[in-house]
Amino acid sequence: MPLFRKPADDPDQALPGLTARLLRGDARALDLIYRQESGAVYRYALALCGNPAWAADAMQDAFVAFAGRPEGWDDARGNLGAYLAGTARYALLARWREARVHVEVPQDDEDDDAQAECGAHPSPETLLVRAQDQAQVWAAIHALPWAFREALVLVDLQERPYAEAARIAGVELNTLRTRLHRARTRMAALLNAGQGVAA
Repeated sequence: MPLFRKPADDPDQALPGLTARLLRGDARALDLIYRQESGAVYRYALALCGNPAWAADAMQDAFVAFAGRPEGWDDARGNLGAYLAGTARYALLARWREARVHVEVPQDDEDDDAQAECGAHPSPETLLVRAQDQAQVWAAIHALPWAFREALVLVDLQERPYAEAARIAGVELNTLRTRLHRARTRMAALLNAGQGVAA
């Protein structure tokens, strides 16, 4: 178990307790919160924008905003991860509006590394098809309008509950469901038409 994980029975180590410590000026509490929540916030931002630098900046912006005003989070209204993801979302939206560009997500070799560790070596043809499929999926995701992309990332990629995803996106639950349905429909159309790579 990582050192920064808190015992479940210690209320001072749970997120509300850590936030209370942060309000009292305990800088160590912010470090513990960062260690617990930063990975998920970064992955959300990266999946949403496709740019590692923008995702890292958005995550940092979320934590700086939280550190400056920790009383802004109310655990009765949702978990801290959702609050931070929502803050990162606004930072990304601002950046995206300034740049008005979509940046492709670089391909990683995690699947290939995992297969290599197991002793399996996929054929070059398999690797090419896999890379093309991944490129088409990511290109199709980035071709979606922001609202649809966000719904797809939150629910399908991050597997967040619908209610939490709706809170992060700042919309009603039914609006999120509608956006997700439309995102999936457009994704299927793009992929079936082979247009995903044109994003």
